[in-house]
Amino acid sequence: MRYANVSIASFGYQLPPRVVTSEALEDSLAPLYTRLKLRPGRLELMSGVRERRFWEQGQPPSAASVRSAREAIERAGLTPDRIQALVHTSVCRDYLEPATASIVAGELGLARDAFVFDLSNACLGFLNGLLTVANLIELGQIEAAVVVATEDGAPLVEATIRDLLAQAEEPVLDRKAIKPAFASLTIGSGSVAAVVTKSSLGPATRPLLGGVVRQSTEHSHLCRSAPDRGFADPQAAPLMETDSEAMLHAGCALAAETWGALKDELGWSQTSPSRVFTHQVGSAHRRLLFGSLGLDEALDYPTLPTWGNVGSVSLPLSLALAADAGALAPGDTLALLGIGSGLNCVMLGATWA
Repeated sequence: MRYANVSIASFGYQLPPRVVTSEALEDSLAPLYTRLKLRPGRLELMSGVRERRFWEQGQPPSAASVRSAREAIERAGLTPDRIQALVHTSVCRDYLEPATASIVAGELGLARDAFVFDLSNACLGFLNGLLTVANLIELGQIEAAVVVATEDGAPLVEATIRDLLAQAEEPVLDRKAIKPAFASLTIGSGSVAAVVTKSSLGPATRPLLGGVVRQSTEHSHLCRSAPDRGFADPQAAPLMETDSEAMLHAGCALAAETWGALKDELGWSQTSPSRVFTHQVGSAHRRLLFGSLGLDEALDYPTLPTWGNVGSVSLPLSLALAADAGALAPGDTLALLGIGSGLNCVMLGATWA
């Protein structure tokens, strides 16, 4: 798909206040580490995550989403009544019903005729949201939209620690038994929003050039949460099981296929991107991903060591932080390489102006 009239106007984001180190998580898991004779420092060594951040307890995702979206709208030089669509794209949300987007839109004061809905697709939700509003803009149905996501990793990490400590009391336990829970300890929190507009709208244009999608859903079993019980069990702790090694190789294979398709779609060569932004999963994933795509890791803007895996927020937050840090130059060509469990992949091209 190609776009001729769509721009990424601005970003807004919120950074959680609570810093939680991998060392602190390992201290919480001391009984398990002692029993399995695991050395402290293993979590950071294997994942590349030194620390992650969490929200204050009791804060719903919508609260941070409102602040991120408001900042993005202000940076775009617009007012909320000009926003004709708002899509909330994170895994985390306030309720099963209504859509968290409804709460955010109400707090922002969007116009009555705005599209307002949730769109969730694991770690890929934000890029799916970008595609959705870009299509609406390209069709001429709207002129400005907000895509926003807020992830809260604390409940998953805390539930994982409780479950692992319970396993430490079992009579039979080995390292293999706890391996599917490891990826859950890398999860962090954050919030990010983007204003996407018709190219002629706003103070600066940063064209979204187009993108491609690919899926290999035969691998949907590699990363799964506990069953969704809805209202039947509202207190159920969220737990995940991830076959990290199989996920790593299947994901990078899908990414390589999608990268080839993106180059064909946009007429790019291997050296076209000035900067590359990816979903931040782990240090091993980063090495294999860039190796599989034949890209230089120096093009990346890694945020994993200090933010962890922030799910759908990771890629757009890395881009927003890079922009604010002055790491992007006018005319830079950006490759946004997203992937999520399922497996699904979206890759987009954009120009920074």
